Amino acid sequence: MIVGVSLKMYFGLGAAHDWCRAVAALAADRPELEDGRTVLFVAPSHLAIPGAAAAFAGTPIRLAAQDVAAGEPGPYTGEVSAAELAEAGVAVVEIGHAERRRLYGETDETVAAKVAVAARHGLTALICVGARPDEDAAAVAEAQLRAAVAQAPAGPVWVAYEPLASISAARPAPAGEITPVTRHLRQVLAEVAPGGAVLYGGSAGPGLLGELGDGVDGLFLGRFAHDPANLAKVLDEALEGRA
Repeated sequence: MIVGVSLKMYFGLGAAHDWCRAVAALAADRPELEDGRTVLFVAPSHLAIPGAAAAFAGTPIRLAAQDVAAGEPGPYTGEVSAAELAEAGVAVVEIGHAERRRLYGETDETVAAKVAVAARHGLTALICVGARPDEDAAAVAEAQLRAAVAQAPAGPVWVAYEPLASISAARPAPAGEITPVTRHLRQVLAEVAPGGAVLYGGSAGPGLLGELGDGVDGLFLGRFAHDPANLAKVLDEALEGRA
């Protein structure tokens, strides 16, 4: 089971580092993280990555980034390259979140370039896919996934299915709407990038894993995990699901 957390831009630098230290202490008491039954990754802001790496040193927590540049190192003002992220200890990079598509105009082509460069530098791409309520969710998510891996070297990727209406909502989508899409994405992933995993995001929090059962390989959490106690509850649920 995979559990991930994005801090987005909610925290200042000091608060982010305090949160990371609290989560590192939480992880120290969890043998399932050490033996790999549960994988935990955390995506702070780019500026918080070095402090997070220090906080997570000696723990099994994987460091993630919330974005990556689409090209190799060069004259790109304000960008952060996959090479630099890897050098900083990042293992996972989130790509193609709906907010980046909506607010910054990222396209399928942008996402594909970022997935390819991440793979070239040994980073696991966490590809975000999702649809509007008036769309065929499975078909749209499949098209986004296929486009995202079109330029990438062969290898596993992770997928986060996040229905657009559920992002920053009061509650996640109903389980009956989630699992048909995640199961379909698993089938597509087995074809285009074998060995990967399908997570659910979009206002995910404690209690959801029990509803989704084996329909997902984990959760990608946002603000509901910004309280470490809630993250601990989700990790408990992940372990129960693997018992």
